[in-house]
Amino acid sequence: MTDKAQALAARLQERFAEIYTSCLTRLGEVTFEVPAEHLKTVCRALRDEPDLGFEQLMDLCGVDYLAYGLSEWETSDEATSGGFSRGVERGEQVQGTWQGPRFGVVYHLLSVSRNQRLRLRAFADGDPPMVDSVMEIWRSADWYEREAFDLFGILFEGHPDLRRILTDYGFVGHPFRKDFPLIGHVEMRYDADKGRVVYEPVSIEPRTLVPKVIRPETGEAAGQGAADA
Repeated sequence: MTDKAQALAARLQERFAEIYTSCLTRLGEVTFEVPAEHLKTVCRALRDEPDLGFEQLMDLCGVDYLAYGLSEWETSDEATSGGFSRGVERGEQVQGTWQGPRFGVVYHLLSVSRNQRLRLRAFADGDPPMVDSVMEIWRSADWYEREAFDLFGILFEGHPDLRRILTDYGFVGHPFRKDFPLIGHVEMRYDADKGRVVYEPVSIEPRTLVPKVIRPETGEAAGQGAADA
């Protein structure tokens, strides 16, 4: 499997030598990154050229790199003496270690004829973030692109019906963005008097969950446990 992955990586780098951004082989899988302006050209070649032959788009997802490299939970031994840790307040996050466009789109491709998989990535630059739709290449991209738009706010230029697919049409914001509050912006309920669903300001008190971090017993605590036994 590793040899096949390395051979695929070499072929991709040779074929798209003038345009690709990076090519990484790890754990028998290839991640190939291309600029957004070349996305459709590369995708069409990946599908149509016989020595590539990626006939199927298995999945497509958005990624928000805003907090890349940051941990939401403090889990070191210094968190507290009792072994608990405090999570950060969502919405107050600072920029992580990532340098470059905030949003990426990842495509998982399958070559049935060659029994091989490929992870393709392109970054959606601009505000709002945008990349070309690949629906004309793989029809299965239809709902996947709508999902990435709904959850991350990534636009797919050329998509014939780009609208929300998981949240309500009146939903405010994009809930998978790292700066989206856990409690949301509004809440909804059915109003019997008005005979319809109404939206109201959120009434939930925001809170930070505190997980239990279990660590090996050491020193005095371990001795006390043995004495109790």
